[in-house]
Amino acid sequence: MTTVKSKVAVVWRGDLEARRTATPENNRFHRVFEELHAIGIQAEPAVYDETFSEEVRDQLLTADGVLVWVDPLHAGKARHQLDALLRDVAARGPWVSAHPDIILKMGVKEVLYRTKHLGWGADTHVYRSAASFRAEFPPRLRTAGPRVLKQNRGNGGQGVWKVEQLDRSNGPERVRVLHAQKGSIPEELALSEFMTSCEAYLSADGCIVDQPFQARLPEGMIRCYMGGDKVVGFGQQLIKALIPPPPEGPDSEAAQPGPRIMHGASAERFRRLRTKMEAEWTPEMMAVLGIDTASLPIIWDADFLYGPRTAYGDDTYVLCEINVSSVFAIPDQAPATIADLVSSRLRRGS
Repeated sequence: MTTVKSKVAVVWRGDLEARRTATPENNRFHRVFEELHAIGIQAEPAVYDETFSEEVRDQLLTADGVLVWVDPLHAGKARHQLDALLRDVAARGPWVSAHPDIILKMGVKEVLYRTKHLGWGADTHVYRSAASFRAEFPPRLRTAGPRVLKQNRGNGGQGVWKVEQLDRSNGPERVRVLHAQKGSIPEELALSEFMTSCEAYLSADGCIVDQPFQARLPEGMIRCYMGGDKVVGFGQQLIKALIPPPPEGPDSEAAQPGPRIMHGASAERFRRLRTKMEAEWTPEMMAVLGIDTASLPIIWDADFLYGPRTAYGDDTYVLCEINVSSVFAIPDQAPATIADLVSSRLRRGS
């Protein structure tokens, strides 16, 4: 009697040639394929583009599960058509991770507002209309100091701005703004002009999220990698986004982010953060968003900046975003965790 293996499709974006030539070995997810194969799961590439989406849909419907690595924005393309396809596939049987409906709960900047009362929160606000944005943001900027505005859905720093008020003594109110996208330089312009340029984010994604700028940003960012509801590792990196470029310019070596140093889940320096994520913040987030453990993405991460130190000198952490759509690179131990979680989902669905 022949045993039929469970089959998983691994989705990432590419052109027709990339789809034609893709194998489990010739892509950046090869370790995930290796770990799935090692526990007896058949995994196949499913390179996606809108121009051959029906072909991909037919392929996904032959799988038992689907793992997706596709950014919200890439080369001018968004995920709207792919998300509709994935919803249809999931409704017909295969499980999908991350499901588009879960991404819209976790993987958008609005989650920073919805969970601001948790221990990872800050003085966060949301604007859902041009009228509220124009009425509420200027006085907040005047009284609260530098702010960071974020479009609801994006990646790579797109639609994320540091905003600082300039001297108001002469003429219209002016600001200095710096885009988080690589290679950006500070600009000075009228506040009204800048806000008008941001209003496109309201029509595209429904809201703009407003957080305080974290003064300890130059100390780096901590990426906490999660497999379901458990920490699988950490990445620590000195970042350059929202920090003015050095005199050498935005393309100089000094303006480039530092390497991301990976650490295992048991790293002592992040022991307190791990405990917070597993025992408090992730369960609390799930309760706020209405997500159960089985629906959590198989791989996701939470990016933290250092907040103000406590009176005892301890670090605090401020959540700056959750990444769900396309989490990569990942710690060395993460592919094995991904495979184990896939196996668990397949057994649950059988």
